[in-house]
Amino acid sequence: MTLAEIIQDIHACEEDLLMYERKYGILSETFYESYRNGEEPADDAWVLDWSDWAGAYEIWLRRRHQYQQAIDALKQQTSLANVIARMAHREPLPLPA
Repeated sequence: MTLAEIIQDIHACEEDLLMYERKYGILSETFYESYRNGEEPADDAWVLDWSDWAGAYEIWLRRRHQYQQAIDALKQQTSLANVIARMAHREPLPLPA
């Protein structure tokens, strides 16, 4: 997975999270805490939404972690300004193993 792909996944998840946050009127972090504690939706019609919302949040958390690890590793090899310049020019940026 490239840095660009990680960022694309983060943005896609954020779009999903924003949709659910607008629909249910609560931030994803708050929802996820409740979901992890086993709270059930008040309406049976929300079960699929809640499952999808939790899944999108979990993917977002993983991708954010991957992103931070990638940035930390890249900063060990080059300057952040160089990373930004290469990303801005859409240059392939292999992630350190």
